[in-house]
Amino acid sequence: MNRRTFLASSAAGLALAATRPAWSAGGLTSMTTGIVPITPAERLARIAKVQGLMRAQGLTALLIEPGASLAYFTGIQWHRSERLTAAIIPAEGRIGVVTPFFEEPSVRETLNVSAEVRTWQEDEDPLALVAGWLTDHKAGAIVAIEETLRYFAVDGLARALPHAAIRSGAAVVRACRMVKSPAEIALMQAATDVTIAAYRYTAPKIERGMTSADIATIMNKATSALGGDPEFELILLGEASAYPHGSHQPQIVREGAVVLMDCGCTVQGYQSDVSRTFVFGGADKHQRTVWDQVHRGQQIAFEAARIGAPAGAVDDAVRLYYESLGYGPRYKLPGLSHRTGHGIGLDGHEPVNLVHGEAMKLSPGMCFSDEPGIYIPGAFGVRLEDCFHMTESGPRWFSSPPPSIDRAFD
Repeated sequence: MNRRTFLASSAAGLALAATRPAWSAGGLTSMTTGIVPITPAERLARIAKVQGLMRAQGLTALLIEPGASLAYFTGIQWHRSERLTAAIIPAEGRIGVVTPFFEEPSVRETLNVSAEVRTWQEDEDPLALVAGWLTDHKAGAIVAIEETLRYFAVDGLARALPHAAIRSGAAVVRACRMVKSPAEIALMQAATDVTIAAYRYTAPKIERGMTSADIATIMNKATSALGGDPEFELILLGEASAYPHGSHQPQIVREGAVVLMDCGCTVQGYQSDVSRTFVFGGADKHQRTVWDQVHRGQQIAFEAARIGAPAGAVDDAVRLYYESLGYGPRYKLPGLSHRTGHGIGLDGHEPVNLVHGEAMKLSPGMCFSDEPGIYIPGAFGVRLEDCFHMTESGPRWFSSPPPSIDRAFD
């Protein structure tokens, strides 16, 4: 997950997001008052869909630990620790949840669907409890594992249920999560709107001599005041902008230096991811040229995102353009050293990626970042990043790319 982590929120937090009145901080007013969370009915439809996919593949159950997939199917907002909490989705019927006895009340606070909850004590084996649930429900023949499940849980299940066949559950989970519903897209739009508004608040307050941390503080406070939960803030100044995820060297805002900001937040768990690059005090000719090239690269990626096209074709189109300008080839620098984009939703980075060789075909409901930066080691980098979602007629922006380096926050 690198710079992005899933932020669990409490049931009280979810209720507040939906019901609290508008409030202000530093002149900003919440933009997320009245936001509608994902309903229990939608989660039940997700469970029904994954169950149908499981039956088609001959799977009898799916095991999931806390994280985005658990939240997606059950609503449970929980953390991973040495004490196992997990959901079991059988190919047919009601789901099960296994959790420590003393954690049950807390886990139930965000459980959003009907489930049979079984608890285990500190001196008991939780995987034996999972095995027992599977056996009782005749669902232990071929058990699928959500792809982020930790090894100790997989190994423990194999020992507790030795006759079970254990298979990857990545395909059935991805088939659900990659295609967003209108409700999910609305939450991602709200998160993006907050991030754009926070950028517009923060940009005029950037001053000579500020550090990355100074700018991040302003951005985070603005994001919170606007009703989003800050998820990450990557502020790269000067030469550090040439390294996509930053540098440990001291950085301050200087006249004529590039400022690259990569920030995002969550609304009801759904993420935004927006990058902007500008030059403090005015850009020189080289900076303007590279910015314009990235701006064009971003548009080429957007134009290549067509229903039925392989995801890798989007990345290929950008690299073909950059190589025509003398960058690369491929991932070599100066040029674009990372993929053109990634899937986004409950996780900041999720399948499928816009990267060379990815054969998955684009379909309505898929959501991606579009961020074909250009990086020049020892000098500077430019990254413009906006996310889009696929519709029946093609891609649609969550946020529109800025028109020029001088209007980077328009």
